Amino acid sequence: MRILVKYFCTLLMFCLGLAAHNAAARGFVTVPLMFGLSLPYYASSVAQSPNILIVVHGYDHDANRTFDAATRAAAEAGLALDTLIVAPVFEMPLAEARKCGFKGVPKAVRGDAVWRCGTWASGGKAANGNVTSFQMMDRLIAMLVNEDRAARIVTVAGFSAGGQFVQRYAGFANSPTGVSMRYVVSDPSSFVYFDKFRPEPGTASCPRFNNWKFGLDKLPANLGRDGAAARQAYAAADITYLEGALDNSNGPGRAETLLAHDCASQLQGPFRLQRGQAYAEYDAKYLAHGKHKLVIVPGCAHTVSCVFSSPAARAALFP
Repeated sequence: MRILVKYFCTLLMFCLGLAAHNAAARGFVTVPLMFGLSLPYYASSVAQSPNILIVVHGYDHDANRTFDAATRAAAEAGLALDTLIVAPVFEMPLAEARKCGFKGVPKAVRGDAVWRCGTWASGGKAANGNVTSFQMMDRLIAMLVNEDRAARIVTVAGFSAGGQFVQRYAGFANSPTGVSMRYVVSDPSSFVYFDKFRPEPGTASCPRFNNWKFGLDKLPANLGRDGAAARQAYAAADITYLEGALDNSNGPGRAETLLAHDCASQLQGPFRLQRGQAYAEYDAKYLAHGKHKLVIVPGCAHTVSCVFSSPAARAALFP
């Protein structure tokens, strides 16, 4: 059973947050991070670790399921004692809990930053404060690294809408010094392109195809970088794309209702696998020139427990 731990501490007392997840395996922790707002998270019971793995939930806020998939993968890889696993929850207003909430994940309480169901996935500003989801991730990483002096590598991995978050965050992250940052983008419904190229025809009939979050037009100023700087940061980052081999059509296990069908998304390909393969080709040709990797996970459709637990995914999740 998960243990609900609430800490009301100041920004300078981050140690209390680490004490919480050192004390209880799979604890649920709330620590104010920015402007008095909190980003709750699940965390494993690991003291000092060279590796930190942060896993980001999907549209339905399944942080508990995502956390369990990552911890199971760590155990199967024999790295459970060497990896601190953290699964943040980008909470939603209580009025939206029926639309995008997940069973077993504690609902937002006073002081938690909240976003509309999907706005967090593209760096959106919280509905109750002047802070973006990217900034909250920056603060979470800084806090974890500050307290875990053994940390050398931080991997941020996201599945589905979490994959959308990580793919966009990689171009705008403000990482702490002294650690190597890695990003794992798994089965997102769409990507941000850094120019107006698209793998499918039809841009003329989709006038908003290059607006943020699909492209760099109308890029929000509060993300902190212009398009050129974000492109440069993205190309230089350590990024792996994970795609379920069966996430390539309609049908059972493909989560079709969560697949974006708007024209800007359709220009990237018909289904998630095809969109991921097309983006990896674009990346290799125009961005990182082969530095970034694409891993196709056999036997998996759109299921985080299958993808993250696959032997094919281990090298990406656990360096």
